Amino acid sequence: MRIAVDAMGGDNAPRSTVQGALAAVKENPSLTIVLVGDEQGIRSQLSGEIPANIEIVPTTEVIDPDDEPVKAVRRKKNSSLVVAVQMARENLVDAAISAGNTGALMTAGLLYAGRMEGIERPALATFIPNIKGRVTLTLDVGANMDAKPHHLLQYAVMGSLYAERVLGYEKPTVGLLNVGTEEGKGNELTKAVFPLLTNADLNFVGNVEARDVLEGACDVLVCDGFVGNVLLKAVEGAAATIFSQLKQEFTSSLINKVGAAILKPGLMRFRKRMDYAEYGGAPLLGLRSPVIKAHGSSDAKAVKNAIASAATFVQQDVNEIIQKELQKNMTGESE
Repeated sequence: MRIAVDAMGGDNAPRSTVQGALAAVKENPSLTIVLVGDEQGIRSQLSGEIPANIEIVPTTEVIDPDDEPVKAVRRKKNSSLVVAVQMARENLVDAAISAGNTGALMTAGLLYAGRMEGIERPALATFIPNIKGRVTLTLDVGANMDAKPHHLLQYAVMGSLYAERVLGYEKPTVGLLNVGTEEGKGNELTKAVFPLLTNADLNFVGNVEARDVLEGACDVLVCDGFVGNVLLKAVEGAAATIFSQLKQEFTSSLINKVGAAILKPGLMRFRKRMDYAEYGGAPLLGLRSPVIKAHGSSDAKAVKNAIASAATFVQQDVNEIIQKELQKNMTGESE
């Protein structure tokens, strides 16, 4: 299996991307990782002889985090991000991964990889850890600010299949993010989506409030991109604030430092469960080719896990299964 990695994408590139690729092929020698980007920069991170299952595809441009996505993708056609996605579309690799500009990756996916048949708007999914020791696959979290009811039905079908095939969840539960759990709650969008999800071939558990997401109320959570992005940023901000305040409190006095030492094993386990690096990359679901978005601040461990997620995505033939399920669930539902 061949996987292209945008070696220049992310806050810690190319160090993290190269080291993550090396760790991935060491863990799974059947993989071949194609590092796409500045050849000199990539080679500077490779100590000694390059492994046989590491390849380099040189590019001359980089899409920066603050670049306007559409303009950047159209103008920087020889950027590492665009070339990685093009390679996936041309079947030169089985999947593409980038920790770079999210908007640019989505744009490149649409322009070069293309949408699945019947998909109007691919969705960006992400993982929100919960206290059950699992993650809630949440989509859409920003690919599309607005959505129609049948878009959310498509998100639910795609998310459920990904959770089953890649995350290994048996009969994953699907919830609809809403302001209340009662069927009649919400705005016009959620009210229209509810019966579609109820009648679909899904393990739908109804409306889920934001306060219950971290409790693990469902395995797959669907919403429009605006609401999903707000939820994601709120959860990330809350987690960062909690860890910051805990650190401040535990180092404020000698007795607190002693207490911190006692609690350290449990705190480390909790932090590991909440660490994005543990869960790999987030898929852009609905594209013809597997495209995975790694976190912008990914370290080598996160890149390695993103590669592992991409490999499972390909091995389980998730895209073909999604396409078949969408055709079954969407018959007569589009509007």
